[in-house]
Amino acid sequence: MTIAKKIEKALSKSSWIRKMFEEGACLKAEHGPDNVYDFSLGNPNLKPPESFRNSLIDIANSSVNGNHAYMPNVGFPYVRKLVAAFVSKEQRADISENEIIMTCGAAGALNVIFKTILDPGDEIITPSPYFVEYNFYADNHGGILKTVPTQPDFSLDITAISSAINHKTKAVLINSPNNPTGRIYSEESLIELGAILNEKGKKSGRTIYLVSDEPYRKIVYDGVKVPGIFNCYRNSIIATSYSKDISIPGERIGYIAVNPEAVFRENLMNGMALSNRILGFVNAPALMQRIIASIQGASVDISEYQRKRDILCNNLEKCGYEFVRPSGAFYLFPKSPVPDDVKFVNALKDELILVVPGSGFGGHGHFRIAFCVDDDTIKNSIPGFKRAMEKFRSES
Repeated sequence: MTIAKKIEKALSKSSWIRKMFEEGACLKAEHGPDNVYDFSLGNPNLKPPESFRNSLIDIANSSVNGNHAYMPNVGFPYVRKLVAAFVSKEQRADISENEIIMTCGAAGALNVIFKTILDPGDEIITPSPYFVEYNFYADNHGGILKTVPTQPDFSLDITAISSAINHKTKAVLINSPNNPTGRIYSEESLIELGAILNEKGKKSGRTIYLVSDEPYRKIVYDGVKVPGIFNCYRNSIIATSYSKDISIPGERIGYIAVNPEAVFRENLMNGMALSNRILGFVNAPALMQRIIASIQGASVDISEYQRKRDILCNNLEKCGYEFVRPSGAFYLFPKSPVPDDVKFVNALKDELILVVPGSGFGGHGHFRIAFCVDDDTIKNSIPGFKRAMEKFRSES
């Protein structure tokens, strides 16, 4: 035995997303990259906005002493102040730099939050389908992820969440716009959820946090707005990143924002500052902090993703696929024509189409398509999607 048993077990449950991505590399080597239609990974294909490039050049050329020195674990004060001003507008709340912690992406943010709030055996409730690595993030810090179903249209099932809350519940984790469904949770449902968490917390004498994972907040379509959670529940925390909206996932830059009305705000902030350091992140990358400070609110051209969504949805609809058209993010989560979604995903792989089984997200009987790809990949894949659907129709 060369590695920990826990990690060996985790490897056996490794993400379907990565598995399909790796299989795609083999297929591309065999058939040529233009003949393989890879929708497995949510890797933004649009270039970062020009403002990002210009800021990168300016800051790289700067020779101010201390640019690369240690800083407070929570990030540069002036960066946090600028981020706080932007978040205040999004959340319709008065947020200061004292409620912001710069992090190594949204994944880093969630791990910092869970390290800070979880005791061994504490439970985190999340609606399903959900981003599969939440299991590992919770387990990293002694927590247990507990999933609850959503409604058929993937909206929140408030009754299911309420029923799942018990004396071990420490947080409810939501992701809106959602990966893998693209669902945006309504303000009405979030207000209702906040009221339940408030009531349950009072009865148990225990703070229950609402944690919102929001890396897709700016990627929304058809004029839909993503509600702010701070006015829905006081003990709320946001984890987010700039990876998707400005196409820089490799730079690992994001932040935590804590509701200024949170009951134990000061303890929470101090705890997360410590967790950021002792988890080994120490602080978010200095260069990226300075860049994003100067381009708050920037994003790629979101209409490009909406156009890709419409090309994909309109064509798959003609092929007979059933799905809820996503309001945000860059994922489509259609129903599989057979209950065994892995079987259907393998049939698509025979057509050189790579998607991810819904069972990998707790969404059995569905599959995920990441449409953040070039237009030709979408258009040229449609005949293969059609053949796969016709094959299973004829068998039934």
